[in-house]
Amino acid sequence: MTPTAVITGASAGIGQATAILLAQKGYNLVLAARTNDRLEAVAQQAIELGSQVLAIPTDVTDVKQVNNLVEKALDTYTQVDILINNAGICMTAPMSQTSLEDWQKILNVNLWGYIYPIHALLPHFLSRQQGTIVNVGSFGGKMPLPNMTAYCTSKYAVTGLTETLRLELEPKGIHVCGVHPSVTNSDFLERAVFRGPQETYSEQMRASMKDILNSPLASQPQDVAKAIFQIIEHPQREVVVGTGAIATSLYSLAPSLSQWLLQQSQGKS
Repeated sequence: MTPTAVITGASAGIGQATAILLAQKGYNLVLAARTNDRLEAVAQQAIELGSQVLAIPTDVTDVKQVNNLVEKALDTYTQVDILINNAGICMTAPMSQTSLEDWQKILNVNLWGYIYPIHALLPHFLSRQQGTIVNVGSFGGKMPLPNMTAYCTSKYAVTGLTETLRLELEPKGIHVCGVHPSVTNSDFLERAVFRGPQETYSEQMRASMKDILNSPLASQPQDVAKAIFQIIEHPQREVVVGTGAIATSLYSLAPSLSQWLLQQSQGKS
């Protein structure tokens, strides 16, 4: 039977690249994102590659919409084999400039937006005693990043969710995997939030991020999509994509040195 994958955040960037790659590999797709016109465009690309596609506009922070997504997926394809949690937003701001509303938004999308689909699909996976859950995290969920406390908190939570759920579900035939990209050159800046004590600070941070996205340091969405496909085909605990692998390895081996270097990059001693 043709495998079926549910992909959240599928309208652009990593989600779009993953949808196209899986369509090329012959998967059925269930695509979810908030922006309907972009979602339909990605769905049409996948259909032209021969994939069966169900595109459902979904806000992953709304549990009713997520439950509807899963119900329609199962009604259409009978079974779902893979869940790829990918929806997310980024925020760069000192803690003092991060409001409680910012915290709620970041955690609602980056954490609850993963918990809701898992919760909705888990009974199906358990009944079949098989399935794959891929949580797209970040190298910011493996090491701290300057002025990104809210973002890193959400991504560390995704790492914890992934690793703990693996302990629970792998004995039951369900693979739980983490894919942690470095900064990825996609539509990142469209949704990223930058805050600071002054407007010029925010502008500088945005300009700095734009430079990084256009540099060899950045991963491409297709790189992350390939990592996701490989981890589906050959399950493993996790993979860190791109230059993030070097940074996280250094942090793991020498956390104090890494912290000092990160502080120096922000002009702190």
